[in-house]
Amino acid sequence: MGRTVHITRRVRFNAAHRLWVAAWDDARNEETFGKCGNANWHGHNFDLYVTVKGELDPVTGYFINFDDFKRILKECIVEDLDHKNLNLDVPWLQGMQPTTEQVAVAIWDRLQPELAAHGCTLQCVRLHETENNAASYYGE
Repeated sequence: MGRTVHITRRVRFNAAHRLWVAAWDDARNEETFGKCGNANWHGHNFDLYVTVKGELDPVTGYFINFDDFKRILKECIVEDLDHKNLNLDVPWLQGMQPTTEQVAVAIWDRLQPELAAHGCTLQCVRLHETENNAASYYGE
């Protein structure tokens, strides 16, 4: 019987977004979203932590090589999000309010099949938009 281990990788990206509901008037948007509704956008230096689990291979000592994990995160997430406008530039975020919570769920949906193909089970996507504000998604 093998041992199951969780590993986590952090990646960083910078992106802008605007939280706004077009059907609402300016006062309601400002009351709801405050600075996040700035008409000229606003940005964050995001930290993304992705945790996966898998059964250790007795020969290699791991279930996914950290270099492969890093490449998957770069190709599936960072290249699409870094220095982009989340409202305008990312096809897989179109049609949603790009809150940290929603983006965390979208990242999960994008990563889950790729990681599964590499024998990993995605456990958690934790997205920090600031050092004090983060959203975690566990696939629920």
